[in-house]
Amino acid sequence: MVKTDSRISTFSNSKMADPSFATSGGSNGLAQAEQVRVISRDEHEAAAASLAEAFRYDEVAQYFVKTPDTETWTLDQKWEVHLQIMRCIVLAHCISGLALTYYRMPPGKNMDGQKTMLLSGLSELNKQLSEEGNCRFIEFMQLLHQTKTEVLGKYDENSWYLVYIGTRKEARGQGYARMLIDHVTRQADAEGYMCYLESSDGKNPAIYQRFGFTTVQSIKLTRGSKPVELDIMVRHPGSREASCDARTIAHHGQTAETA
Repeated sequence: MVKTDSRISTFSNSKMADPSFATSGGSNGLAQAEQVRVISRDEHEAAAASLAEAFRYDEVAQYFVKTPDTETWTLDQKWEVHLQIMRCIVLAHCISGLALTYYRMPPGKNMDGQKTMLLSGLSELNKQLSEEGNCRFIEFMQLLHQTKTEVLGKYDENSWYLVYIGTRKEARGQGYARMLIDHVTRQADAEGYMCYLESSDGKNPAIYQRFGFTTVQSIKLTRGSKPVELDIMVRHPGSREASCDARTIAHHGQTAETA
């Protein structure tokens, strides 16, 4: 994606190499020149703008900027911090090799590696977040990393991690997100890899289930006035029998919380 286009879905993945977008060549949506392609590091700001808009009202996104110590902040100030978080996250995926029309990372690499955190600006977010917002962001990053490691176990480094999937409001219902998920799940099936994601919207698990994902656990961010819950979902490779028993990763009914 070369510009901030209203017809763009983006997602992030932690296996292999690249951030990505589903783009359309014209106003007729997917009818014209549909494609899933790798984006470059130079495009990360446009990608971040699309993700920031897609997640503008998301509970997790609000969790970092809607805190007791930001009550005097203007909406513009909160938006800029939200946008900067997305810029850093997208750039981290580009640096670590996560960008197609979705983001993906090479086996054994993570967005929270020291070098990636430094180069992407993630390590500097504490200067823009409020004190409480910074505590919540650390809580978020640590909880996600810990949960993914525990759920996937030995399969963690050989899995596709769908970090962000988002479509601008005006472009929803046209099949862009479906195109992205189809693309990555087909490749994961071909390689025999599992897929993993966290869903912060209660409506989304039913959608992901259509692509073969199963909810195995829930986690909660607990520093706010009310907990923010995320559903942990996994998908076994569909082109052959799963290489591990589902019971080794399914933790139905369990909830991981942080203090």
